[in-house]
Amino acid sequence: MYEFTTIGAIIGMVLAIILIVKKFHPAYSLIIGALVGGVIGSYGDLALTVSTMMDGAGSMITSVLRIMTSGILAGALIKTGAAEKIAQVIVKKMGSKRALFAVAVATMIICAVGVFVDISVITVAPIALAIGKEAGYNKQSLLIAMIGGGKAGNIISPNPNTIAVSESFGVDLTSLMVRNIVPAICALITTVILANFLSKKKGLEVLDTDLEKSESKELPSFLKSIVGPAVVIILLALRPIADIAIDPMIALPIGGLVCTIATGNVKQFGSFSEFGLSKVTGVSILLLGTGTIAGIIKASALQQDVVSLLNMFNMPAFLLAPIAGILMAGATASTTAGATVASQTFSSVLTAEGVDALASGAMIHAGATVIDSLPHGSFFHATGGAVNMNISERMKLIAFEAIVGLTSTVVSVIIYLVFA
Repeated sequence: MYEFTTIGAIIGMVLAIILIVKKFHPAYSLIIGALVGGVIGSYGDLALTVSTMMDGAGSMITSVLRIMTSGILAGALIKTGAAEKIAQVIVKKMGSKRALFAVAVATMIICAVGVFVDISVITVAPIALAIGKEAGYNKQSLLIAMIGGGKAGNIISPNPNTIAVSESFGVDLTSLMVRNIVPAICALITTVILANFLSKKKGLEVLDTDLEKSESKELPSFLKSIVGPAVVIILLALRPIADIAIDPMIALPIGGLVCTIATGNVKQFGSFSEFGLSKVTGVSILLLGTGTIAGIIKASALQQDVVSLLNMFNMPAFLLAPIAGILMAGATASTTAGATVASQTFSSVLTAEGVDALASGAMIHAGATVIDSLPHGSFFHATGGAVNMNISERMKLIAFEAIVGLTSTVVSVIIYLVFA
């Protein structure tokens, strides 16, 4: 017996979306949506609603702790200049003729080693703009290269969304990351094709005013820059390789510490960690808000009604995974929030329907990158601002971003069908 009605859960989600679009704080929007939806869905049972919201938020604590510690690695990579150096070397080695490919790969790798996707774009943007100015690429082609590369890297990274999905399905984080390597590569290929297509269209030119003035900051060597992320990858890989379980909550901070030691910045480790924490605080708070509405949805009849709807149209149950990822990420305009809501809400249903947990998590995760960059989310504005692009021009790229996300989603589904 479900404690909340489907209509209540839907009203709660719609209200949350409306509030987010109206620029109300996303975390508060989700909490208000959960409260209103819960009260309506339980026919006025306020105590049950609050209790369910608390339980939902409580289920996020493990993910929040891991995300908070991931800020140590992100802060170290950014403040030491390691992330910038990695991007520079990749672009330089690939040359100007393959500039768009290089920009996409650089963003993909920086995101894949644990830097958040929006920060990955912001990190690569100055380099990409300089290349665009010299080689004559327009802003649209450069931005789609960065965003698409970031989306590809995001589904194979120890980022908040991956952590949330692995936690919800109870699957190994490294295995989940590995599962989407092929979809990520396909997304990267699609990104480069789309970026080259846009480069041949009339677009916004890179102006002198778009270029950042060079600083006197001396970046670390490439080897020193890459050692921190390499340590994280090795530690996380010990579980599937040697059955030694190193939790991301341990691996990510160790990677950050190694990065600061290797680059000669160990004395600044504390301040770098504080900077990294400031970058994940918003995501952590958002996840707690997400947990409240996820709790209401999970305790409602919505999940069963969605399954019944799929059966009505004779659609296989496994399609619930990518569809849930797409819709929830679109509703919240966030990969992390969308993947979290979808995985927490539908993990038990998918498991009950006989869909493999690892495959379900991978399909939800890939699906969460399709329409996660809608204007009511911060990613849309952060990435547009990174290349000084106005809202109307930024809007025109949403369809191209969706194609990149859809590519990885379709490939993830195909992999499930092949190995099912």
